[in-house]
Amino acid sequence: MRFPLLFPCVLLAACGVVPLEFEEDAGASFPVESLPDGSVALASDAGVAVTPPDAGPSVLVYPLDRKHSPLTAEVVTRLQAIAALAPAKKGNVFSKIGDSNTVNASYLSCFAGAQVDLAGRSSLDAVLAHFRAGRVGTTSPFDRTTLAATVGWSASAASAGTPSPLQQELDAASPRYATVMFGTNDVGFADPASFGRNLFSLVDTLTAQGVVPLITSVPPRDDSATADAWVPRYNLVARGVAQARQVPFIDLHRELQGVTAHGLGPDGIHLNVFLSGGPRGCNLNPGPLDFGHNARNLGTLEALARAWAAVEQGAPADLTAPRRPGTGVRGDEIAVTSLPFVDTRDTRTDGAARLDSYPGCGSTTNEGGREVLYRLELTQPTNLRVVVVSLGNADIDVHLLSDPGSGQSCIARHDKFLTRQLAAGTYWLSLDTYQAPTGPLAGEYLVGVLAE
Repeated sequence: MRFPLLFPCVLLAACGVVPLEFEEDAGASFPVESLPDGSVALASDAGVAVTPPDAGPSVLVYPLDRKHSPLTAEVVTRLQAIAALAPAKKGNVFSKIGDSNTVNASYLSCFAGAQVDLAGRSSLDAVLAHFRAGRVGTTSPFDRTTLAATVGWSASAASAGTPSPLQQELDAASPRYATVMFGTNDVGFADPASFGRNLFSLVDTLTAQGVVPLITSVPPRDDSATADAWVPRYNLVARGVAQARQVPFIDLHRELQGVTAHGLGPDGIHLNVFLSGGPRGCNLNPGPLDFGHNARNLGTLEALARAWAAVEQGAPADLTAPRRPGTGVRGDEIAVTSLPFVDTRDTRTDGAARLDSYPGCGSTTNEGGREVLYRLELTQPTNLRVVVVSLGNADIDVHLLSDPGSGQSCIARHDKFLTRQLAAGTYWLSLDTYQAPTGPLAGEYLVGVLAE
């Protein structure tokens, strides 16, 4: 069953979000341990062999406990490969892509002027000078008025039309880098699957043209508890897009958790800014960093410095990063070791075609393509939410199982969203490929799992 969009929410004024209705299934439970970063630790799988991180295939993971995603040698190689696609791009120019929190004059523009206080962060002097020297026409990238950020935009807006605003900006600025932040308006649609497809499309457009995206999570939505409940789901998808494409991710949402009023103005939507004889978004002392734009400006400048060093010098900022083992076949399932969890695979090459149907859920849908299996060891009652983003022509459905070897064990299934109250125990997720009359609709997907 497909759910309709509910309504768009624009950043012109505070607005509520109508919750998407799911069919809640009565059922089981799960013991979880809260971690300092707000994630949830799941019980270990005692007695069952798990492929160690240094044996067999594994993928790099963007952990939840830091502002900046890891820049290992592997990621540096990826960023340099992106840049190599368009050597003529301006290495000291970036573009801003987003909604009203990006088009706002307090976002980065102050770095072009005299009202800058790095609060002793001399390591940022070089990146500040580097991008100040960049030119798009008569302005630096800091104070340029971008063509790819507008009040009220969702992730699809920048790519709409021919040429799109995104393409117009890339053609005009020829940037090597781009800051990207969407989601605040998108939550009004209650459709993270469509958001994911739009964000993947935008990021893939950038990277194909030699532009390195720096993706930022969105702040809370303090105007509406309902809207705010959707924010972590969207931010998890955004993290998954960055992780899948191995481009930088800045967790602004995490940084604003301990900030007064979450760094938001009176409307509970827009970032606020430190005022002292006028807006002072580039004052990076401790007091001013209690304001949203100031915190975002610091995170963005740091991310630009890290990406610049990676692309131009081949310098990894991090020696190591977590890795996730598992091939997704039975006996080597991908372990969901903490929640939130996000992963991206491709059923053209990953998993195996062993489960063709899920009669336990009353489904007659032909799932004859490959499925990828995930294993969850749940330790206390919780409400599990799963989001699936199928890319391109792929059609990947999610199935919650009590036994990975039988479709009869299916507890719940959906093509985009799944929510279920579960009891303590072991469960599996099967991300399976729909078999159309013309063949399996295999391809890339993103899966996000949250405890709510």
